[in-house]
Parts: sequence; C-alpha cells; structure tokens
Amino acid sequence: MRYTHHDSPLGTLRLVGDDAGLRRADFVDGKHVARLAADWVEDGEAFADVIPQLDAYFAGELTSFDLRLAPEGTRFQRRVWDQLLAIPCGETRSYGDLARRLGQPGASRAVGAANGRNPIAIIIPCHRVIAADGTLGGYSSGLDRKRWLLDHEHAPIAQGLFTA
Repeated sequence: MRYTHHDSPLGTLRLVGDDAGLRRADFVDGKHVARLAADWVEDGEAFADVIPQLDAYFAGELTSFDLRLAPEGTRFQRRVWDQLLAIPCGETRSYGDLARRLGQPGASRAVGAANGRNPIAIIIPCHRVIAADGTLGGYSSGLDRKRWLLDHEHAPIAQGLFTA
C-alpha cells in the first residue's frame, strides 16, 4: 500500500492506494482516518493523477473526478457509495432519497451509517447528502468542512438551520 499527505484548503488529506486504485482519502484529523501500517510506503508520485484533480476541484475548475477508485466496504456500503458518485456537483440528496434509489426506502439510517464510513472523502461526495429537512445532517470530518464543501459547490442547503 502506498500513501502520501496532501494539503487542502480544509486541512491535510492522507491519500492511500495500490495498483487497484485509490482506497482512501481521509482528513488526518477525521473520525475514521486510516492508521499507517508498518508495510505502507510513502510515495507521492503514486498519486500523480489524484493530486492535480483535487487541486483543480478546490480551485473551482473541476466538478467531477476521473480516477480509478477501490474503496473497501460491505456490499451495501459500496452500493451507497456508488449512489454518492451519481450525485452531480452542486446538488444534494437526502438519506431517504438514497435509500429509495437503492430500493430500500426504510434504510435511511443504514444509508447514513454507510455514508459516514465513506473512505474516500470529497471524491466520493458523501458531503452532498443532507437531512430531509435541508439541514446538513452529519459529516465524519466535521460539519464546518461539509458546509464549506457545499458552499464551494453552490449546493442548496437550508440557510439558518446549521448547528455545529
């Protein structure tokens, strides 16, 4: 496994991947950040396709990523993450919307849990999922980051309902 650290406007990201693709993009101070394993090798060049796209996204020049992704998770989690990839930049969906799209309308909480375990922040846009009433809901890397990302993308959220 290879990794590198990359500074973003929202803090340092740890990128982790192998020949299968990008496996993780974690804020190093996030809730579910991957711990460095003894056999991991620091290799910034391995992410030569990822870093320019992240920089272009943060510069407002890119709205969708073209990367080989290899997130690890349960079958249900991967189905949820696939749904996240279908949410266009500048748009949001509710947890209930995603559950219905998965054919499991009663699974809003399970969708929320899978969303919170998304291992590839920003690129798999879990920040685009909000509560049904238009409030932010949760974000494992902090609600301030979620609000920043949605503002950056000009995504609709309920104004005045943000609670930290």
